[in-house]
Amino acid sequence: MVSAMNLVIYLDALLFLLGMATFIVGVYNLSLHASVSDIKTVAVQTARLAQKGLAEDMAGLVGNASALLDSMNQLVRTTRGVGIFLSLLGLALMSLATWFALKIYQVQL
Repeated sequence: MVSAMNLVIYLDALLFLLGMATFIVGVYNLSLHASVSDIKTVAVQTARLAQKGLAEDMAGLVGNASALLDSMNQLVRTTRGVGIFLSLLGLALMSLATWFALKIYQVQL
C-alpha cells in the first residue's frame, strides 16, 4: 500500500524527470538538430539559383527563390523558438519539482 506522502514524493520525482526530459529535448532541438545543416545547404543552392535567374533575366525564378529563402528563414526561427521554449519549460518544471521537494522535506521535519 502506498501512503499519501509516498505518492506525493513519487509525483514530485515524476515532475522533475518530465522537466529534465523536456529540457534535454529543447537543448537537442537548439544544438544538435540535423535538419539545420540541410536547410543551410538548400539556402545556399537557392541563393545560387536566384543569382542565375538575375543573370538570365528570369524574374519568376528570382521571385520564387526569394520566397523560398524567406520561408526557410522563418522555419529556422521557428525551430529555435520551439527549442528555447522547451528548454525554459524544462527548467521551470525542474525548479517547481525542487521547490515542492523542499516543502515536503520541511513538512516531514
